[in-house]
Amino acid sequence: MSGPTQTSVPHEVEELARRRAEARAAKDWSAADVLRAAIETAGWKVIDQGLRFRLEPAHPPDLEIGGRIRYGSSGAVPSRLAEPTTAPATVVLLADRWPDDLARALDGLRAHTPTATQVVIVANDPTPEQAALLEAPEGAARVLLGGALPEQVWTSAPLGHAAALNAGIRRATGEVVILLDTSVEPTGDVVTPLVEALRDPTVALAGGWGLSSGDLRHFDDAAPGDVDAIEGYLLAFRRLDYVARGPLDEHFRFYRNLDIWWSLVLRDSGVGAPHRRAVRLELPALRHAHRGYTSLPEPERERLSRRNFYRIIDRFGQRRDLLIEPAPRPRRGAAGG
Repeated sequence: MSGPTQTSVPHEVEELARRRAEARAAKDWSAADVLRAAIETAGWKVIDQGLRFRLEPAHPPDLEIGGRIRYGSSGAVPSRLAEPTTAPATVVLLADRWPDDLARALDGLRAHTPTATQVVIVANDPTPEQAALLEAPEGAARVLLGGALPEQVWTSAPLGHAAALNAGIRRATGEVVILLDTSVEPTGDVVTPLVEALRDPTVALAGGWGLSSGDLRHFDDAAPGDVDAIEGYLLAFRRLDYVARGPLDEHFRFYRNLDIWWSLVLRDSGVGAPHRRAVRLELPALRHAHRGYTSLPEPERERLSRRNFYRIIDRFGQRRDLLIEPAPRPRRGAAGG
């Protein structure tokens, strides 16, 4: 058995890794899992090589490039979540590829969004084309929107979908946080109706598209009104609820099904308690092709979606009480169709 070769690893992390290796050698998997979690909490990851191991930083480093800090993890982004709110809403967008999609979404916001709205763009290790749009003095991302420039948060390496959203949300000063996918084009004011919907304390989240389910295994498009989950294309929630129930689970590296998980997290009031509501609104917005989906081969996007869905089942698979209209459970021994 050998320890890590990196001299920059803190002594206490090396000691945790050594104890974990001993637990694995003794087949004490429970203790090994606890020690792994402690190592990861300290900002490191352990890579097993039989009974040997090595330690690496859990996240890429923060870098300063051209006078701009690029963050290696969501947690490295300075948080404003403990500050008082200064705007009714914050809109968060992710920008990595497809600058035309970002420009279209920003043009819609600029034309229709209330002036007090804060906008945060997460430049998630953008392509050169996307970076050019973000940095151009007259580009769509640099033009005044509601009287202020959109704030930009840049990363030093590609973050997963949930981590990139967490990075943007940490800068939110709005009472309501609105996640807007760049595949969505606002054709009117989408911010005001979402803020108004969340003035109702029984509502946990609201958005432009919703889902319903009878069994937590299959989800279908839902009509406007109360729904089981809000789709992540246009999804709003209170900043206070994010502080209390977040952050988003960063194991969701691909975007699909994170919205279902987050909807259930926000709605859940505990078994036996009245759950909070998710409300789909009729909003002035168009959905275009989602390039993060269409750019992948079908087998790959289905594999990534399925892996994300297992995280929902692990946490909520038995929580049919969260559904508005749960389907009757099949009786044991009933003949299959």
